Amino acid sequence: MALKLYGIPMSTCTARVLACIYEKNIQFQLVPFNLAVGEHKQPSFVAKNPFGVIPVLEDEDLTLFESRAITAYLLKKYKEQGEDLLRLKEGNLKEEAMVGLWTEVESQQYSPATTPILYEYFFAPRRGKIPDQKVIEDGIVKFQKVLDVYESRLSQSKYLAGDFYSLADLHHLSFTLYLMRSPWVSLISSRPHVKAWWECISSRPASLKVVQAMTPAEK
Repeated sequence: MALKLYGIPMSTCTARVLACIYEKNIQFQLVPFNLAVGEHKQPSFVAKNPFGVIPVLEDEDLTLFESRAITAYLLKKYKEQGEDLLRLKEGNLKEEAMVGLWTEVESQQYSPATTPILYEYFFAPRRGKIPDQKVIEDGIVKFQKVLDVYESRLSQSKYLAGDFYSLADLHHLSFTLYLMRSPWVSLISSRPHVKAWWECISSRPASLKVVQAMTPAEK
């Protein structure tokens, strides 16, 4: 029985799981949701995720929500196939620890810094709201400080956890893709090591599938 992933590719969190699935060559079924009409708030979906948000993964009798928990589960279950993004097969505790560290940095520093910027620019107008420029400006100041740390780190290694691609890098894909479609591309491009890192992680075959799925069809 194939895994079922409930979500839509344009969702940053769903895209995070999709990138993991593609890296591991996992067979799955994508079950799309119409967020505009609130399908994710219906009782049948809330029974899967009490918070009423996507994505949700179903693997036979196991139901998981929260994208980072889902990716960790998939990498452990399918550790023998595809990319070893947690460094589990290497048996190198230090490398595994560095993957964990920078995965935490993404969730605690990078994503919280980018979320206000992206929400105000992309999603507030869709909800009939005027973007709050003060929120955007404050977010940019915070994000610049985070990126300065990344620039320093990436001057020492090709990827965040070391000279190997890992889950820590993958988790940045969807949020950064939206950022690169915003007016603030220079936040990335002005930092040479961050720019090189982004170009590298976004050009992987699995990443390109996600990028294509997150690209709106031309009318």
